[in-house]
Amino acid sequence: MTLKLILASKSPRRKDLLEQIGVFPDLIEDSNVNEFVDDPKILPKQKAIIIAKRKAEAVYEKSKIENSIILAADTIVAVGRRIVEKPNDEDDAVKALQLLSGRNHRVYTAVCLRDQHGKYISRLVETKVKFKRLSEEELGSYILSKEWYDKAGGYAIQGIAGSFVIKIIGSYSSVVGLPLYQTSNLLNGVGYDAKYRWKDK
Repeated sequence: MTLKLILASKSPRRKDLLEQIGVFPDLIEDSNVNEFVDDPKILPKQKAIIIAKRKAEAVYEKSKIENSIILAADTIVAVGRRIVEKPNDEDDAVKALQLLSGRNHRVYTAVCLRDQHGKYISRLVETKVKFKRLSEEELGSYILSKEWYDKAGGYAIQGIAGSFVIKIIGSYSSVVGLPLYQTSNLLNGVGYDAKYRWKDK
């Protein structure tokens, strides 16, 4: 039985990360879920797990393809318990970067996999990142780059913002959007061979 892989994300970053390890989704679906969690006691890491599962569930309801597995992920940037949301505009981006400037923050990426039997399996990866103190010139230049758009925390570590990072403890790929080690283990664990698949392409 050949398993089909459905990626529950339109993020080009997650698709590229999967292809980096030789995994090519058979189908890519936008989960388009409500990411609001109505519980002030929920920690950022818990919210990431909830939203990732919500995405996998939503895509299953849309697709319902037999012999398929669904892979979803959610990334949250936080300073303490405060979530640094994706900026809606330049003002939001400035506020996000000012909050991160010169500080440590944490990036939580939850991966949720719905296997071919309907079981949901989740993994959470926590990465600690420290930013340099950003000058007004650096901040203004980054805002003009538009790189912050649609990015958790308002930055892309794989882009210009990589030069802001003093230190990272944890998974680099998780900060980009998908922890590859954990994702590969999840896929292999449900019978989807995530090794050497690029040879078939």
